[in-house]
Amino acid sequence: MAPLIRMTEYRPAPGFVQFERAEISQLLALYAMRVAGGDWRDYAIDLNPDGAAFSVFRHAMERPLYTITKLPTRQRGVTWTVSGSAGRRPLRYCSLGEALAALERTPRLVPS
Repeated sequence: MAPLIRMTEYRPAPGFVQFERAEISQLLALYAMRVAGGDWRDYAIDLNPDGAAFSVFRHAMERPLYTITKLPTRQRGVTWTVSGSAGRRPLRYCSLGEALAALERTPRLVPS
């Protein structure tokens, strides 16, 4: 009988990046605060091998206002990026706390 070959030894393991419970609770706390202020109305979570993304929208049919992405890196483990709606280029590379602080300071609409 031929020897058994396990293909898992030859294939790279699919390493999907995902949010941890503490990270998603921080993101949703900021989202809830901005929804209560009337700034944001919808969000989306995307998980793939390249990174996990949390996007916020003013209206569901528009492009995201901001996207917070968790990226795996070999040097530091995890890097966070914040991208704005104007372009898909990241605005900054930082930690999760710095990303949330940057979005808390964003300008808000003032009702007239």
